[in-house]
Amino acid sequence: MENLFSIGELAKYQHISKQTLIYYDKIGLFCPAYVNPQTGYRYYAAGQIDYLDTILILKRIGFSLTQIRAHMKNYTLATSLTALREQQQKLQCQIAQLQQLQSRIDHRCRQMEQASLAQAAGCAPAIGLQPPTTVYMQPVQPPRDFLQISIATKACFAAAAQNNLPLLFESGVIVPLKGILAGDYTAASHAFVPLAPGSQSPLATTLPGGVCVQAYHVGDYYSIGHTYRRVLDFCHRQGYQIVSDSYEFCINDYISSKNEEEFVTKIVFMVQKK
Repeated sequence: MENLFSIGELAKYQHISKQTLIYYDKIGLFCPAYVNPQTGYRYYAAGQIDYLDTILILKRIGFSLTQIRAHMKNYTLATSLTALREQQQKLQCQIAQLQQLQSRIDHRCRQMEQASLAQAAGCAPAIGLQPPTTVYMQPVQPPRDFLQISIATKACFAAAAQNNLPLLFESGVIVPLKGILAGDYTAASHAFVPLAPGSQSPLATTLPGGVCVQAYHVGDYYSIGHTYRRVLDFCHRQGYQIVSDSYEFCINDYISSKNEEEFVTKIVFMVQKK
């Protein structure tokens, strides 16, 4: 029809689908100038193209279709400026959140690289420096078996996410030294999830830092006892006294590998010279 565009023509000009235009018509966002009563074909006037451009630009900026429909009922320079400023603030918040997410993913990648090195080097204990670590933790309920550890870990992830704490996509447990000395290597007292460095929250706890003995256990968690025995023997031979419970960090776990033989657990004890 003269001076009118078919739905196919308009869709081609705008690089969108005909289904998109049909949906816009259905929700009352962008309706055709004319509908053939016999065929039901939709036709659009040339003057509508700028209006559609505005809709598509606002959508690309990040406005929802509901927001666009409400805005375009009677939009002016003033209302458009207000809407764009509000969207700009939302985007700035999203950028900050994405940067935090990128930092956490980077941390996870470094941990996985560290796990690969640990697998290659073995699990010989060594003296090092452990930085203070901010975590969110939950107690492990009796009998403190693997099921209860898993439940406490899931509770940590869920509660930390609910409270918008900056998780590092990693988990760990605290195993009491008393139990380890008695040969109970897996009865954790607490599960925890590390938070991004510098995190401040009344819900967070800081694990102590300082001189430590650390070792990497490679393999499934059931066999961690032999690594603990090597750590205890190392401290005895080197003249170090263990002055903390064990802090275990799951460096490589089910998140990054299905094969338990590839799991890597970092064991950390605070120590001092006898």
